[in-house]
Amino acid sequence: MIRDVLIIKDGLPMFSRNFTDRRNFISDQNNLILVSGFLSALNSFSEEFDDLGSIKELKLSNSNFRLAFLKNNTIPNLIFLASFDEETNSVNVQRFLKKMSYTFLKKYNISKIIDWDGRSNIFNSFTEIVRKYIQDEEKEDDIDFKYKVVDLFKEIQERIEEKPEINSNIAENNSYSKKKQENSKFRKVIPVLKIPKNFNPDFYLSGNLSKKLLNQINGNKTVCDLAEDLNISEENVHKICKNLIKMGFINLEER
Repeated sequence: MIRDVLIIKDGLPMFSRNFTDRRNFISDQNNLILVSGFLSALNSFSEEFDDLGSIKELKLSNSNFRLAFLKNNTIPNLIFLASFDEETNSVNVQRFLKKMSYTFLKKYNISKIIDWDGRSNIFNSFTEIVRKYIQDEEKEDDIDFKYKVVDLFKEIQERIEEKPEINSNIAENNSYSKKKQENSKFRKVIPVLKIPKNFNPDFYLSGNLSKKLLNQINGNKTVCDLAEDLNISEENVHKICKNLIKMGFINLEER
């Protein structure tokens, strides 16, 4: 049976629920951020190699515990996961993940998902929907379901194309005006370094954008300032900052 459900966005847990009395490393809320970052990084690492592609399933050798992955390619860095035991057919788990992801994207505003601010409690109402899907043993026609998924992805793509700020966030090439800065939710958010001045980011970071951002942080520039300096979206700056926070390199403060 399916034990846990986890939705990860940008390496952070967006939604997490345990549906059994059995606990594991995903059920432990104290380790959830660390686990989410690890599973997200593992999936991203596999995609760096054309021969590997996305991870579909992960099995732990010391138990009958398995993880199924479903990567959403429409919204960047969004991953749906479910843990299950060996008695459960992995094909059925993948079907469950597709159904769950379909419903999640239909239930919540696309902008709300893409511009998620890190608060997981806003998705609490999704718990009972997932519980029903887990308990539901009815079989749905695969062809009908595939058509629904295709229609949903077309709808999402159309809504993204209609909203320039979301499209620019994905393309990472949005330029900023002063007026946008004044109205931005990040206008008072300032990244502050926690590392020494002689710190060399080349030893720890592989992404050029992350290195450039880290070099621009001086304790005075806001997220909006950094976005303008690097000519990328403030949402992308904030996403990189969240990764740097998890690595212990910076803090975010409000002035």
